[in-house]
Amino acid sequence: MRASQRAAGHSMRAQAIAGNHVVTIGVNMDQVETNDLLGFGFHRTDRTENDAYWLEGQKRFKISDPGLPPGTGVPTNKHPIQSFLWADFTAKGAHSYVYRVVAIRGTPDAPQEAESVELAVSTEGHDLEEVHDVFFNRGAIASQAYANRYGNKDPDEVGPEAYAWLSRGLHEALIGFIGQAKDRTFSLRAAIYEFQYPDVLDAFHTSGMNGADIKIIYDAKKNAKGPKQKNEEAIKTEQIKALCIPRTANPSYIAHNKFIVLLENGRPISVWTGSTNVTTNGIFGHLNVGHIIRDPAIAAQYLEYWTALSDDPEAKDLKPVNVKNTPAPRDVAAKDGRIAVFSPRSNLDALDWYVEMMADAKKAAFLTGAFGVPAPFVDLLKTESDVVRYILLEKPGQGPNAGEVLSEIRAVRSNQIVVGPPKWFSLNAFDDWLEERKNPFSENVEYIHTKFLLADPLGDDPWVVTGSANFSGASTNQNDENMVVIRGNGRVTDIYLGEFMRIYNHLSFRSWAAGKTKEELNCSKSAADRADALKFVIHFVGDVHQPLHDETHFGVDGKDDRGEIVFPSRFSDSPATCTPCGTRA
Repeated sequence: MRASQRAAGHSMRAQAIAGNHVVTIGVNMDQVETNDLLGFGFHRTDRTENDAYWLEGQKRFKISDPGLPPGTGVPTNKHPIQSFLWADFTAKGAHSYVYRVVAIRGTPDAPQEAESVELAVSTEGHDLEEVHDVFFNRGAIASQAYANRYGNKDPDEVGPEAYAWLSRGLHEALIGFIGQAKDRTFSLRAAIYEFQYPDVLDAFHTSGMNGADIKIIYDAKKNAKGPKQKNEEAIKTEQIKALCIPRTANPSYIAHNKFIVLLENGRPISVWTGSTNVTTNGIFGHLNVGHIIRDPAIAAQYLEYWTALSDDPEAKDLKPVNVKNTPAPRDVAAKDGRIAVFSPRSNLDALDWYVEMMADAKKAAFLTGAFGVPAPFVDLLKTESDVVRYILLEKPGQGPNAGEVLSEIRAVRSNQIVVGPPKWFSLNAFDDWLEERKNPFSENVEYIHTKFLLADPLGDDPWVVTGSANFSGASTNQNDENMVVIRGNGRVTDIYLGEFMRIYNHLSFRSWAAGKTKEELNCSKSAADRADALKFVIHFVGDVHQPLHDETHFGVDGKDDRGEIVFPSRFSDSPATCTPCGTRA
């Protein structure tokens, strides 16, 4: 859901986009009205729980810093947010909220509430009447929130509460989807790459014991890095070998699907898909999505694909079948259209189509990559554009030239790229930050495991591509993969966009800071280090959130802490500026 408003008699305007658990707010203001602007305060009224309060941040003005312990939040009307793009990550699903966005003016020791707008939105719930249900896990065990809640203890030490917080509904939704197969009138047909998490295997076992017809294809290919051994150990432990079908053909390719088809009385009615492997890390660690589609036509396509896979065919035999049954590109209905695309394929037409979607975007495009910038997108990303392109990556990429390619792409000003930090903060490098811990579940992918593309999500004709494939040649013409292309569904788009920006914002600063020493990062309280503190502000905004059309400016020789900092406005056509005062200095 979306809402927008302009402040009466002022240029300030704002828009809110609500997903399940994230409400993203963009603000714009004419430069002539920014002279005494400190930032923005965000007040939230919860109409569902009948509560109201100022939302909090952690960045503080030194002059009015009350000296609170690290990790303590401060109200944004006293310590305003110095950005034109912000989000509420504490929103709850199926809630009605009113956000009052207030321009805070004056001086750091005497902030004044000025013009404001009110934005009324309702977050998305999980409704069995909806075609789509989307579940993102937290994907942020290395965070201030986890450190503050659980003292950076291992989730096993904390217990179920920590796992529930990390799951954020993903685990529960997966178990619930399987649990719909409650008697002999239901069947489940699954194809899962990493099939190891005990609760999920037990859920399949329970459905089978209740009379449902259960069949699960798992990756059993003999290769050095595959999940065969762990999969089969888990299957043996949970005593479900009779339910499972090993996928062994073409051992150098991977059976990378993560989908489940639900049938009632022999008829496919819905499908679970997405990026989530059935492992501890997949469900509770790195970022993943589970996506339910309650569409018998789509479910029937998945069932036909599953049936072909169940014979353990060679890739060469499966490729022409997938191209015939799920051609790409092809027409997609403009209003809530959806199609499936299956791999392996005998050509790269589907992959070329995804690149074309980004190239054809009118305003913005968003892409996640678990293993660096997907090669098919590189040439496009090397070209300047009026379209802003947000890229969220797990790592710089593979191969000796990966860093060089990433640097070249980053130099293009229309690209906003964030890479998961190569190392996490081993020490508390900030006066007001708690130490954060690494993802304890990770063996390979630590931060980003999703595979989705958004084209023009802010426009009237949004596209979402999501599933198991990593936007690579191998994921298109070698591996078993599935993707769904969704067009014109604002609900789905808003959920994916909010979650993208949540993790983008979470990692952007950390990615930059991970390459700095503790001394470089520490915003000292001593007057002698004011210039360094100012540089921190400039780096935070000018480097990480690089404007598209304007340069970042600051006081002469770094001596003035009232620097003009330019922020890109992602919800309008022109950048906006803000003049922060005393930020961390």
